[in-house]
Amino acid sequence: MPVTLHATDRRQLLERFLRYVAVDTQSDDASTTSPSTEKQKDLARMLAEELRALGCADATMNEWGYVLASVPANLPAGHPAAGSVPAIGLIAHMDTYFATPGGGVKPRVIESYDGSDITLGPGQVLDVTSNPNLARCVGQTLIHTDGTTLLGADDKAGVAEIMTLVAWLRDHPEFLHGSIRVAFTTDEEVGRGTEHFDVAAFGADYAYTLDGSDLGEIEDETFCADTAVVTITGHDVHPGYAKDKLVNAVRVASAIVGGLDTSHLPETTEGRQPYLHPYTIAGNVSAVELKLLVRAFTVEELAARENHLREVIAGVSTHFPAAKIDLAIQESYRNMAYKIREDVKVLEYALEAVQRIGVEPKRQAIRGGTDGARLSFMGLLTPNIWAGGQSFHSVREWVSLEWMAKAVEATLETLTVWVERSAKR
Repeated sequence: MPVTLHATDRRQLLERFLRYVAVDTQSDDASTTSPSTEKQKDLARMLAEELRALGCADATMNEWGYVLASVPANLPAGHPAAGSVPAIGLIAHMDTYFATPGGGVKPRVIESYDGSDITLGPGQVLDVTSNPNLARCVGQTLIHTDGTTLLGADDKAGVAEIMTLVAWLRDHPEFLHGSIRVAFTTDEEVGRGTEHFDVAAFGADYAYTLDGSDLGEIEDETFCADTAVVTITGHDVHPGYAKDKLVNAVRVASAIVGGLDTSHLPETTEGRQPYLHPYTIAGNVSAVELKLLVRAFTVEELAARENHLREVIAGVSTHFPAAKIDLAIQESYRNMAYKIREDVKVLEYALEAVQRIGVEPKRQAIRGGTDGARLSFMGLLTPNIWAGGQSFHSVREWVSLEWMAKAVEATLETLTVWVERSAKR
């Protein structure tokens, strides 16, 4: 029979989550250090210590702030799968989104949610109309913010779920499993979560991130992602004497943003539609740096969006011939589906596990990315299991404790499927 977390397990899951979100782990998009913020190591040290207390003797935090640990296989020598179960990695990221306040998180817990709108704080309401998943969580325990910060369920829900799984395995030695490798990474939110990840040293054959959203979702596709950096060089002179001399880089940047096709923006796209997202702009009359996210599910669509940006820049250049406009495209990650389709059992076993625990599995494409996208291209196939969080990157972020518990159960059942399939082979 599939594992069911009992009330004590769920209470410990909640306690862990509340403890972790209290630690400020925001990453910094402008930083060049690794990790991008030292405060991420505060949580990393806590987790390494807790893992050692749970019996992971090798748990450590490395110089990059990653937490790494092992749970040895416990299959007896005579078991049909002994020695043949691939090592499975379980991964979550510790950092939180850099552009929404993330310090001083004051989580609030609602037990037996009644289905009504939730007032977070002055001017902030978690309303049922805008959050249809609230209707799916009536009677459940919800955790939300006070409307001044994000919650940190992205991805401390995943962290708490993996820690709860490790604790559950310690308390249930009768549950048979292969070798498990645990990793908590830094800087996922700034696209650098695997920058120093040593796949060979990690020692997993396959892996799963716990970093998704809705109950039952197993995600094997991400966007292909690039960052477009537009550097504009103007010429500043005193505005009182600027006639035929001033070249205003701010106006040039504004013209580029204004020239983007509005049907190509994130606020006008959904599903599998690609987008261009101008997300940061800094500078003055002399020079401006404009950054845009480029996202698409195929490399062909990614190139099409980048070509649209080039066309816009070319058109703006004709109106500002004295401005110098440079475009650099920086690759971030590619759609993990290109790699996972080469060995689909890592996906199929997770989908089967979800079905076994009584939840309808949903194979989903992420309108975003995970550490698993890069890891898959680094040789470690890593689809994503839901973690339960909703309204990521927002002061209205929330999560269901029951959905978190189901993520733990699904992951445990996935370990069981791996054992069963290895025995059959």
